[in-house]
Amino acid sequence: MARVTNSSADSAFVRACRGQDVPHTPVWFMRQAGRSLPEYRKIREGVGMLESCRRPDLVTEITLQPVRRHGVDAAIFFSDIVVPLAAAGVDLDIVAGTGPVVAAPIRTRADVERLRPLEPGAVSYVSEAVRLLLPELGATPLIGFAGAPFTLASYLVEGGPSRTYLKTKAMMYGDPALWHELCSRLADITLAFLRVQVEAGVSAVQLFDSWAGALSEADYREYVLPHSARVLSSLEGAGVPRIHFGVGTAVLLRAMGEAGADVVGVDWRTPLGTAAGIVGPDRSLQGNLDPAVLFAPWEVVEREARRILAEGRAARGHVFNLGHGVMPETDPDVLTRLVDLVHKESASS
Repeated sequence: MARVTNSSADSAFVRACRGQDVPHTPVWFMRQAGRSLPEYRKIREGVGMLESCRRPDLVTEITLQPVRRHGVDAAIFFSDIVVPLAAAGVDLDIVAGTGPVVAAPIRTRADVERLRPLEPGAVSYVSEAVRLLLPELGATPLIGFAGAPFTLASYLVEGGPSRTYLKTKAMMYGDPALWHELCSRLADITLAFLRVQVEAGVSAVQLFDSWAGALSEADYREYVLPHSARVLSSLEGAGVPRIHFGVGTAVLLRAMGEAGADVVGVDWRTPLGTAAGIVGPDRSLQGNLDPAVLFAPWEVVEREARRILAEGRAARGHVFNLGHGVMPETDPDVLTRLVDLVHKESASS
């Protein structure tokens, strides 16, 4: 399996993920490549989301846009967490203004049994895009990613986004054996998708469990942790840092830290100093500015960024990020200023 290239292995981002000394706190933003950028909106005109993710030329350009504009310390591969599901034969679409919509939600054992493995050749466009990106990025690391089994399962069972996850939890509680079979198959798909990216040359991977915050710690440990841990542990020998992130996961941080990632992402609700004490000294942290702060006056952004940098010193390593993704209405110039601030403040501290 591919290793981190020499040029990116010594980057501030990879070093922070591994808890090594850094020249400055590295910074990147979830959803940095997206609707907050006018150049992104222009290049996506008339092109559907799934099609965009399957075109290596578009993926390459969109991934590079925030690196050029903001000077972030890492790029994240432009894709969507449902891309491997579609490649594995699930009939779905990403509907503008709604999100992923599944034509035939998974509710029965027969539905689960129709979920086939992901063949690497079905996502050859991912490998091609990574290979196009690496020369363009040079020493800037490229982060690959995938959705965690629980979050993927929630989309498949609900048929789309949900606020309550009633159907998901009904399966989880009502038919645990079927639930675990579904999550096991999704773990295989997620792992295959991440391996494609690692073998193509990404410098790190992030496992998004966006909706795990809907669960109690006990339920997370019983129904989710074994599957996420299998994905992360299977990549232990891949030679790239592994990041694990979810939203609303304050009560889950200890369990998420046990899942086996090198870095635990923290949303804006939990102070980084508190999170460091929960996940322990063997994990770095990523986060955790509230995305809404970027709409406040600059002096507020500056104050909050400095607070987070100070709190991040409690962790083994700290990667500055938002506590969730960049909102579409965000002023890109504020993000650029924030990157510069983080670099200057952390280099002088």
